[in-house]
Amino acid sequence: MKLDLSCGRIGVKADQRQAIDYAHKYGFEAVVPDAGYLGKLTNSQLDELNSELKSKKLVFSAAGMPVDFRNDEAKFQQGLQALPSYATSLQRAGVTRTGTWLMPTHAELTYNANFKRHAKRLKAVTQILADHGLRFGLEYVGPKTLWSSKKYPFIHSLPETQELIAAIDVKGAGLILDSWHWYTAHETKDDILALTNDQIVAVDLNDAPKGLEIDEQIDQKRELPMATGVIDLATFLNSLNEIRYDGPVRAEPFNAALRAMPGDQAVATTAKAMKKAFALIS
Repeated sequence: MKLDLSCGRIGVKADQRQAIDYAHKYGFEAVVPDAGYLGKLTNSQLDELNSELKSKKLVFSAAGMPVDFRNDEAKFQQGLQALPSYATSLQRAGVTRTGTWLMPTHAELTYNANFKRHAKRLKAVTQILADHGLRFGLEYVGPKTLWSSKKYPFIHSLPETQELIAAIDVKGAGLILDSWHWYTAHETKDDILALTNDQIVAVDLNDAPKGLEIDEQIDQKRELPMATGVIDLATFLNSLNEIRYDGPVRAEPFNAALRAMPGDQAVATTAKAMKKAFALIS
């Protein structure tokens, strides 16, 4: 597993160069790639950047996936047409992982109708990414407070996400596994041990606030790893280690106190929390 810095996920505004500097300064092993920045580099500039990453013992982790597949067809098609250029920028830089999240509810579409739309649209997305050597991870969102918030619940567990991946049926489609969603979906060690390294594209690491039942947890109110001990991160991380997961692990706490910190302090605080969590791995 690689300690991954995602500045956006901890509320730090940083361009690609600043993110690399932060990652190196605070002992991370991977950093999120910025396709927009990378796409503007010449071949020689890209070679220089890759040499710098190597000298700083860093690699690129998983990029986002920019296509809006959740709304109207016209917007989806517009995004799909722009995706090859985005994917090319990542491929040139040696990036091999991308991902996105799944909204676990819908006001109008039933589960089956929403599933069919997701399978069709994400199949097209996955194929383009796969053609550029990019794996595509899907992240389910587990809290009951969110999936029950509209008329029709949608995918909010690991088994349901695996069903969608099977329906997409394109090599390279996989999972983004988040300790927060694993916890709020009432999942266990056995759910992780049933997976293989090849099925997981990226991992998010979070803790949860104290004083709430699992089904009372609210998605945008999380904690840094090891902050409370509510989520059993020892079991989570050691299960991933047991299946020999070797990809990026990043913090995504959506935490107001962390977001209010200056950039350096927020990254340093995140690094400390992540290293404390990694020390649980035996």
